[in-house]
Amino acid sequence: MEANVDNLERRCPRLGGDVNFGYCRSCGEGQSPCPKIFDCWWEYFDVVAFFRACSEEENPGLLGSPDPPKPKVASLMELIHGAKSRLAQASDI
Repeated sequence: MEANVDNLERRCPRLGGDVNFGYCRSCGEGQSPCPKIFDCWWEYFDVVAFFRACSEEENPGLLGSPDPPKPKVASLMELIHGAKSRLAQASDI
C-alpha cells in the first residue's frame, strides 16, 4: 500500500503547489512527516491507520501528539489578547 499512497497528489496549502504523499511523509528532505499531514490527507485515505501500520522507529511520536491543534478562532483570540496586552504595556511606559 505504501507505494500506492506515495503517488497520490494534492495541492499543498503550505507550498502552494501540487505535491505527492511521499513528499509529505518526508517533507522533501528525508526528515519527519509534515505537521499538517493528517489535516491534508484525511479525505483521501485513512492516514492514521497508515501511520499506525508503520513502525514507531520510522515515525517516532507522530501519533503521540498530546495536544490537538487549536481552532483558528481560539488562536486569533489569543493573538488579539496578546496584542492588546503589549499595547497596554507600551502605553504605560
